[in-house]
Amino acid sequence: MQHSRRNFIKLSGLSALALSSPIKKISLLNNNFSTKPINAFGIQLWTVKEDMATNAKDTLKQLANYGYKQIESFEGKEGIFWGMKNTEFKKYVDDIGTKIVATHCDISKDFEKKAAEAAAIDMKYLICPWVGSQKHIDDFKKIADKFNKCGEICKKNGIRFAYHNHDYSFKPVDEQLPQEVLMNNTDASLVDFEMDIYWVVVAGQNPEEWLKKYKNRFRSCHIKDRIKNTTGETSCILGTGNINFREILKTAKTNGMQYYIVEQEAFANTTPLKSAEANAVYMKALSI
Repeated sequence: MQHSRRNFIKLSGLSALALSSPIKKISLLNNNFSTKPINAFGIQLWTVKEDMATNAKDTLKQLANYGYKQIESFEGKEGIFWGMKNTEFKKYVDDIGTKIVATHCDISKDFEKKAAEAAAIDMKYLICPWVGSQKHIDDFKKIADKFNKCGEICKKNGIRFAYHNHDYSFKPVDEQLPQEVLMNNTDASLVDFEMDIYWVVVAGQNPEEWLKKYKNRFRSCHIKDRIKNTTGETSCILGTGNINFREILKTAKTNGMQYYIVEQEAFANTTPLKSAEANAVYMKALSI
């Protein structure tokens, strides 16, 4: 990637411009006129959770100014809607030019109420963000049954249910992969999946192979880069790590992907909001 970038800069005569700003350098990595940009992309608010806790409305407005058109929330101390009613939250994000499309939530508490509130403001998804590693593969089969029940509740309300992976579901339990068990034992008419691409890579798996094998099951994804030359778990600004998002997202697009959600969890020498801004520049320049 870096070799191609240097060649581009030399050929275009824009080296001074490219070196003047880290954000501009990232944007040059993604010019490809034979493909199309992603029309709308979102951000998981976990990325800016401290800023949201300090001033939710100001933070949301900054994210909208950066170019994020979609919001994926999560259930924290302030609740899914950050101290606001569901309708109040919707009105605010609509007014600043974004949409709340999904949220991560605790599926073990008041799930029917959450589904009804989400449906009332035209959200698309309730997402289970975590089930944790389990001792036996049968435990994941029971979880799949729970997901089907959640999917039924969501479907009754006119929305969808999904599960967001970490790396543990891609590691063998009783000589089986929990992710396969979850996907094979859930009803495709009720349960979708949100692929956290970063965690698939951390687990040593190939995201493109999973996207192809389970076509139209992964409807949303987390776009989170992994720092170069590491086998550890450190995320970084998009385009500065070792995940080839252009190729992965091309495959995702042709296999049913609908929502592209940015997330970052580590912020070396920067801040969450500055990282969110840089990530938005990357996404706006990315063609797939």
